[in-house]
Amino acid sequence: MSGAVAAAHGDHGVPRSASEDGPAPKRIIVAYGFWIFLLSDIVMFSAIFATYAVLAQATNGGPTGRQLFDYTNVAIETGCLLASSFTCGMMSLAINEESRLWTYVGAAVTFGLGAVFLMLELREFADMIAEGATPQRSAFLSAFFTLVGCHGLHVAIGLLWLVVMMVQVWAKGFRASVQRRLLCFSLFWHALDIIWVALFSIVYLMGGR
Repeated sequence: MSGAVAAAHGDHGVPRSASEDGPAPKRIIVAYGFWIFLLSDIVMFSAIFATYAVLAQATNGGPTGRQLFDYTNVAIETGCLLASSFTCGMMSLAINEESRLWTYVGAAVTFGLGAVFLMLELREFADMIAEGATPQRSAFLSAFFTLVGCHGLHVAIGLLWLVVMMVQVWAKGFRASVQRRLLCFSLFWHALDIIWVALFSIVYLMGGR
């Protein structure tokens, strides 16, 4: 008993620090590093949000958000992205159970909903440009296309990432490295949903007033 106490407190009876027990598990280290990346991404979006807030009324006599926004289209976009967050969560549960079938099902539905969101967003951009509401038309439109387009680019990257991860699951199974990457993808996708809720509220709801 005394030997165990001595081992726990070191050779001189001094309590061991957490670092003396060895490095943290790689899963925790990877998740911590990815959270830092997500926070830096959120800082970037915050700067773009602030720019948009300053330029939202700078239409230069051009069309306003109220005249341009198709709220039916935006509502469908929002529903698709929020639903994809749920299916991504179900995919994460399947990964924990190491169920390939349900992982593929969750990934396929998540990909499909994300792709529909992206297609609707591109159609919105195309319709606005067809009406002459291009980024060069006003500072408001420049800020709008930058903010919404940046989020759309992140969604496109996420869809590509998801395809790559499903190929890795097929080729390597649920080894630890694959599960860590899938965890990072899940964090990334949920972060995009949170950013979209802020974007929907600030750009579409407030901008259409």
